[in-house]
Amino acid sequence: MANNTQSYAGDGRYPDSYYAASRNIIRTPKVLEGEVRADVAVLGAGYSGLSTAIHLAEKGYKVVVVEGAGVGWGASGRNGGQVVNGLNASLDTIKRRYGDAAGAFVGSLVQEGGKIIRRIVSQYGIECDLKDGNIYAAYTAAHMRELEHKKALWKSYGMDDHQLLDKEAIRKLVNTDAYVGGMLDTTGGHMHPLNLVLGEAKALESLGGVVYEQSPVTKVEHEAEKPVIHTAKGRVIANIAVLCGNAYLGHVVPKLVSRVMPVSTQMVATEPLGDRADALIPSDMCVEDVRYILDYFRLSADKRMIFGGGTVYGGTDPADVRAKIRPNMEKVFPSLKGVKIDYAWSGNFALSFSRVPQMGKIGRNTYFAHGYSGHGVTGSHLFGKILSEAVHGDASRFSQFEKLPWIPFPGGRMFRAQYSTIGSWWYQFKDAFGL
Repeated sequence: MANNTQSYAGDGRYPDSYYAASRNIIRTPKVLEGEVRADVAVLGAGYSGLSTAIHLAEKGYKVVVVEGAGVGWGASGRNGGQVVNGLNASLDTIKRRYGDAAGAFVGSLVQEGGKIIRRIVSQYGIECDLKDGNIYAAYTAAHMRELEHKKALWKSYGMDDHQLLDKEAIRKLVNTDAYVGGMLDTTGGHMHPLNLVLGEAKALESLGGVVYEQSPVTKVEHEAEKPVIHTAKGRVIANIAVLCGNAYLGHVVPKLVSRVMPVSTQMVATEPLGDRADALIPSDMCVEDVRYILDYFRLSADKRMIFGGGTVYGGTDPADVRAKIRPNMEKVFPSLKGVKIDYAWSGNFALSFSRVPQMGKIGRNTYFAHGYSGHGVTGSHLFGKILSEAVHGDASRFSQFEKLPWIPFPGGRMFRAQYSTIGSWWYQFKDAFGL
């Protein structure tokens, strides 16, 4: 994978990931050529774009999706596959920054993204190994206090789906001595992320939508009455445009460049572990710890350990993903020391400075959404639905997010990665010393 947000595989090839190797739909790409007209043109065939497109197509809109590489080539096809509720920014943070009303609004919808995923998977028969259960793991007593507070806070917003776990209880679910406790979210879950997004593209096409792949966007006329999305060989003229390029939008839309920063995260997949896998995670749930620079892991359908973590601000890739991730995996599961790693890959997510996703308009009829900050699986599906509501004439929920102020990164475009790295050191210090 190239080391910048503008890059994509010009031939549509996916990165050498376990997900690409085990995908169950092989698409024949349709390249955009000539002029196409649509009710709605969506830029980006990831979760945000396809959620928007499906919800609109279900309402009868003629929808065209334009993708620079292949469906799910970006974060939607590379992520940890974890259905984790909530935003990166906590409900406490949102309430403190934006007021009680904003906190109550966000608290009312943070579990909706997971429900949307389950509805689409069920309704369209998508085979993506969807399973229930998400575990937050605590390394320290401070982490446990954080989880206790989170449980009480979410319950105050009507969500009572969490169960605190002491050391013995979490060990029954995740067979490691690494954690002092944790919390179970029964409404979380995990799945094969690339098969999910490929299934969503197929669902859209069953509704009459069209997906153009290997059609990198060169320009967006977003100020026009009828927005125009240009590619090297064609263009789409639409009544409405929705921009869902997220970390891979690059510099195609200059107005959005400074709003988010690409951040690279890394993953590995071991060889199939057979019966050993069930002993490692008896619950077959996904797990993430609660550190600032966190690890996350789960078992695949064929019993591989899929383990991720690491953060590189600016979106560059480490020289050796295996060397970076293996020590973390072996710390949690010493029995995996020396295990064969069959796949290793990286991918970018879009980080907003506030850790709150952004949604808005540029021009009269061009919408955008981005900045899920590492919590994009559920957030992107939710934002796609909210974008579809706004396009259809109900902007009530869209407006709630649109009016939240966005904060530029210190240092501007040139130094934002360096400043963010320095800031992250403080949180890593706190994690290391249990503060």
